[in-house]
Amino acid sequence: MSSSAHLSTTSTKWDARLWGILLTVSLVVGLDALDVSMVGVALPSIQADLGLSTSTLQWVVSGYVLTYGGLLLLGGRTADLLGRRRVFLVAVAVFAVTSLLGGLVDDGGLLIATRLLKGVSAAFTAPAALSIITTTFAEGPARNKALGIFAVFGASGYSAGLVFSGLLTEVGWRWTFFLPFPIALIALVAAFRVLPKEGRPERTGGYDIPGAVTGVGAMLLLVYTVVEAPEVGWGATRTLLQFAVAAVLLAGFLAIERRSSHPLIRLGILRSGPLARANLGAAVFFGGYLGFQFLVMQYLQSVLGWSALETALGFLPAALIVAFGSPRMDSLIDRVGTTRTIAGGVVAHLLAYVLFLAIDRDAPYLVGTLPSMVLLGLGFMLAFASFNIQATAGIPDDEQGLAGGLLNTSLQVGGAIGLAIVTAVLTANAEGATGSRALLNGFDPALYVVAAMALLGLVIALTGLRGSRRPEPEPEPVEDREFVYAAD
Repeated sequence: MSSSAHLSTTSTKWDARLWGILLTVSLVVGLDALDVSMVGVALPSIQADLGLSTSTLQWVVSGYVLTYGGLLLLGGRTADLLGRRRVFLVAVAVFAVTSLLGGLVDDGGLLIATRLLKGVSAAFTAPAALSIITTTFAEGPARNKALGIFAVFGASGYSAGLVFSGLLTEVGWRWTFFLPFPIALIALVAAFRVLPKEGRPERTGGYDIPGAVTGVGAMLLLVYTVVEAPEVGWGATRTLLQFAVAAVLLAGFLAIERRSSHPLIRLGILRSGPLARANLGAAVFFGGYLGFQFLVMQYLQSVLGWSALETALGFLPAALIVAFGSPRMDSLIDRVGTTRTIAGGVVAHLLAYVLFLAIDRDAPYLVGTLPSMVLLGLGFMLAFASFNIQATAGIPDDEQGLAGGLLNTSLQVGGAIGLAIVTAVLTANAEGATGSRALLNGFDPALYVVAAMALLGLVIALTGLRGSRRPEPEPEPVEDREFVYAAD
């Protein structure tokens, strides 16, 4: 049995050792989120300096989130098999090295390659970190409080990355890639000191490499096809063939998971209604937001002429709401349940997108952009911790890595696919224009798609709310394993 299991506590009053574990792993997840968003404000500068097209530029973001999301399940499985501490330490070290390399390259293709590699390392840190928390803090108020703090670091890291990116881009966009390097080193040293050493994990088994290859391949090809389709043609033979291959790879992945003795996803785990809703809802939620951020970052700088710093400060209200509001979410979640807080967060994002569509483009910040930023912050504050709690409730300790990896996979893959769809709509509506004119032509259609994603997320959330009025039937055991699934 691992040491982390011995540390499991039901109390919400923790000693320095428990705080050290929680803050260290939360720092790394905050760093993962910060790295995703740090690129956002810098994108126009990167595009101008390296001469990238809009469709290529989105891969600076998608390259990271796709390998991050695509390999999270393998990362979660590895954490369960080799030990959470071991996997966490190695992955953080790799993250630090790739951060340094990202700031040194001078070619668009190489930059995207470093983002792919960094996403791989993040795919192993995130599920290991989440499973360290869920096996250290017992399910209930203690775990809810810990996951609330964990979510604060993730959401605040994402928001803070926008602000740091604005400051650093004024100096040079490369600094947005250098900054995570020293933070990762600090986290690595802290992890060596505070994370308890583990014995040999009880569970034995192998790695589902065929599943990882087919799963990641399907997602990469799907995103690539959606991004390239506006230029190649949606009805072109190449596009249709690539969609068909992606579908075959996905079908192959599911077949492998059903038959593998050590699958990346034990498909029976998806019989939990709350877990399934949390994953699907998180994918749509983050996909819409990432598409919105991509649009607005370019719009504010390329069309309105804002500086990188002004753009970052424009997102600051959302960051402050998340940072100060999220630590107080555990009591609200305990009182009303995750389903209702998720629904509230999705509604806030839907209103933010609709308001941004309705505003006068020349309106002052206070009446134009600020209301949407406030609603974005409220949405993340309400939904982010709730997704984490709902996705891991009732899951045994030896599959917490799987549950954490599954949720983060949904977030990152949903973000990549959402961004790909928004980019495709933006490109398709450019009407042959380039630069800011192309962005203006495609902006409203792309923003309608973002709003439609939020509306879909609301439907998913309301389905869970309806289901919470009656007890959810317990799924039949799969592979002779019994689980207690928590429903709101």
